[in-house]
Amino acid sequence: MRDPFEKPGFTAPAGRTLGNERRSVALAELIAILGLALSTIVAATVVSVGIARASVAGNVIDNEGSVFTIALLLGVIFIAIGGFSALSLPFHWPKKH
Repeated sequence: MRDPFEKPGFTAPAGRTLGNERRSVALAELIAILGLALSTIVAATVVSVGIARASVAGNVIDNEGSVFTIALLLGVIFIAIGGFSALSLPFHWPKKH
């Protein structure tokens, strides 16, 4: 039976060091990062254009402005709480082998 993976992803197995594959692994990581960034930008653009064309925000604010204000305030509070909790986490330096 095979041993479980210690570190999934682009890193080499624990018992094998990287030799000439280092450049190809870095290239694969770069392509993955660029693909994710590009797809995130495209998705955000599509959603923004869809919201602008539907003018959802204008209809919501016109009918129920106070509810929209409370929801917006709660959203900002939740984002701030998440940011503060992320900042309070201890930083762990990577282990050098």
